Amino acid sequence: MEPEEGYTLREWRRQNETVVWNTTSLKQAQNPVAELLDSGNLVVRNEGDENSEDYLWQSFDYPSDTLLQGMKLGWNLKLGLQWKITAWKSQDDPSPGDLSWGMVLNAYPEFYMLKGTTRIFRLGPWNGQTYSGLSYDEPNPVFTFRYVSNNDEIFYSYTLLNKSSISRIVLNQTTNKYYIYVWGEAEQNWKIYNSLPTDTCDTYGLCGVYANCKNSQLQVCQCFKGFSPKSPQAWISSDWTEGCVRNTPLSCKDRDSDGFVKFAGLKVPDTTHTWLDESVGLQECRAKCLNNCSCMAYANSDVEEGSGCVMWLGDLFDVKQYQTGGQDLYVRMPASEIDNLLTEDNNERPENDLDIPLFDLPTIATATNHFSLKNKIGEGGFGPVYRGILVNRQEIAVKTLSISSRQGLTEFVNEVKLIAKLQHRNLVKLLGCCIQGQEKMLVYEYMENGSLDSFIFGMEN
Repeated sequence: MEPEEGYTLREWRRQNETVVWNTTSLKQAQNPVAELLDSGNLVVRNEGDENSEDYLWQSFDYPSDTLLQGMKLGWNLKLGLQWKITAWKSQDDPSPGDLSWGMVLNAYPEFYMLKGTTRIFRLGPWNGQTYSGLSYDEPNPVFTFRYVSNNDEIFYSYTLLNKSSISRIVLNQTTNKYYIYVWGEAEQNWKIYNSLPTDTCDTYGLCGVYANCKNSQLQVCQCFKGFSPKSPQAWISSDWTEGCVRNTPLSCKDRDSDGFVKFAGLKVPDTTHTWLDESVGLQECRAKCLNNCSCMAYANSDVEEGSGCVMWLGDLFDVKQYQTGGQDLYVRMPASEIDNLLTEDNNERPENDLDIPLFDLPTIATATNHFSLKNKIGEGGFGPVYRGILVNRQEIAVKTLSISSRQGLTEFVNEVKLIAKLQHRNLVKLLGCCIQGQEKMLVYEYMENGSLDSFIFGMEN
């Protein structure tokens, strides 16, 4: 049976008064042909039309339990079409089961494995390099990831590095896993290359809030530093569902005294309640998080470029700790707790033996309008520099030690002592410093006349 010329495929759907198939395509069907491509994609197109964007219909838009090279997993945002895979009920029953694998469009999107509507595993968001929940010790010799995000679509696909290889990803209802298979030519059989989830710590939400899971430990769940089990008795008996609570509660009224502690090598928390801005850097991200009482942590959204800002607006949930790989997460802490953690980790205490004034963090935050981007006047190897005005109307320039710097408290204090000894009438005056928790800043007299290079080389600021 062939459709009459000029009819849309939406209308070509009945045979013997039963629905054979249908489509949402509104494109005109003119001499349509069906073709099975070498990729495995069954397409319906107008005769002579080879452009994949103009296909009237294609099977790759409607995956079953299998993902092939070139297939997209994610969303067609223009059509509101989701590309996801759904497991067969069993190996012998190809009707849809209740296990699915697809992307949820959080502000910071990520892939979840769902059993019905229950989340059982998540891959972690794309961080510009890989998915936060993947940590490979060696380069992948079989395939490469492709992640695309724009106004029209957002999706993941993979490409085989060896064009002669054959591979498929299959979702399995019985084991609640997806398997990456590679065809073994010598064995003439499919071989399992990898599978997800991989271990106990991939179990969604295993450790509750404010805890991370480390599979190399006997007691896999550990509270973040600065937190303790909400139910100690249950925690000891390996019931971690209630998670952890802060040793020192946060207070929105005292947010200027809050800071952040860096936790390295993590699969970042569930992104259901997040805020994303890909146009700002880590320092401004920190300032935005500090000014939002709901923000409990922040991180780069693109670790490869060291750019972008994602903030977690609520409890941190489903975190995994890696021995290698993972990414950095900056968790909000009250200043008193940061000081305790610094003392525990480094046995270092900031002491005022510098012969220069010490400024507290609230004073500096207020003077710089909470490190607003509008107050930023430059950035060097040390870190960003902000212009500020103290309550006595004195103008200052605040050099903040970059978060990415490896400089510790001892090195910072030694540097401040050296700068203090080098005071000279032809040098910008050092007014003091700020040392609070992990925050380390130098406070200089603000100079209106710009930088020295503009005078030497005749350049404008």
